[in-house]
Amino acid sequence: MRHQRPSTMVLLALCLMVVVPVNAQNFATGPDLDVPFFPTPVPVVTEMLRVANVSAEDMVYDLGSGDGRIVIAAARDFGARGVGIDIDPQRVWEATHNARKAGVADRVRFLQGDIFEADIREATVVTLYLLPSVNFQLRPKLLRDLRVGTRVVSHNYDMADWKPEKTITVTVSGSQHTIYYWVVPPTDGR
Repeated sequence: MRHQRPSTMVLLALCLMVVVPVNAQNFATGPDLDVPFFPTPVPVVTEMLRVANVSAEDMVYDLGSGDGRIVIAAARDFGARGVGIDIDPQRVWEATHNARKAGVADRVRFLQGDIFEADIREATVVTLYLLPSVNFQLRPKLLRDLRVGTRVVSHNYDMADWKPEKTITVTVSGSQHTIYYWVVPPTDGR
């Protein structure tokens, strides 16, 4: 009995069936997710940390940390410690794995949780890549929970009438990304 080889088109179709769902997963929103996962490009990560003047003295919190790249870069490239918080357990697992691969697992940790409920008081720098509506909802928590002087950096989205101290544009592969930078101001009672 003679065996026939599958045609090239059949093999290509089978490959696409396997590859497309796996890659599409990276950009999917789960049933409880407010923000889709879109990774911040590495040059933008670097500029966000540079603008915030991150150093070994800092504790960087990334709210909606995804694959962990911002917290990992803060530890690896700037000597900081960090915490990433994400609601998606798959992202927390991925970020923890990425931290081990990068050799910074002793200086960073990733927690599964709701960013609106998380204890962020330890942060000296907070990074965000959320949606405008989420930034706006999060702003009262940032101003209430963070110490005066804590630096906040957001990729692409501002905080409505809380005017940034700096706004920077970074171009990556022809796409422009905006970085917004604030410092938590003193308020009555602080």
